[in-house]
Amino acid sequence: MSHREPMANNAVEALNASWRSGEDLFVCPFTAWEIGMLAARGRLAIGMSPHLWFQRLVGTEGVRLSPLSTDILLSSTALPGNPPRDPADRIIIATARELGLAIVTRDQLILGYAAAGHVLALAC
Repeated sequence: MSHREPMANNAVEALNASWRSGEDLFVCPFTAWEIGMLAARGRLAIGMSPHLWFQRLVGTEGVRLSPLSTDILLSSTALPGNPPRDPADRIIIATARELGLAIVTRDQLILGYAAAGHVLALAC
């Protein structure tokens, strides 16, 4: 699935339902690094600088940055099962596990890890 394809309807509806119910949507701060790296490698075309894109994302009503504590960072090194090796994925997973949140992603390794029961995730 490319980054240009629209999000899956069930993911859009889940995000909209959360927003309508007044629940905040959380973004892991490490996502900023991932967006920057994808843009730098030409794997994500966002039409603006990653800095501006991320500022607009977290400036959206109902969107907040999640905490990124040393506990989360250390937990990312000791995830159960067979987690993805990518440090960014591990930090995002540890953040979701710590806060009891679902990850909305297209990353097949994260989705596979979720299917094994180690984190909540929704394919988008």
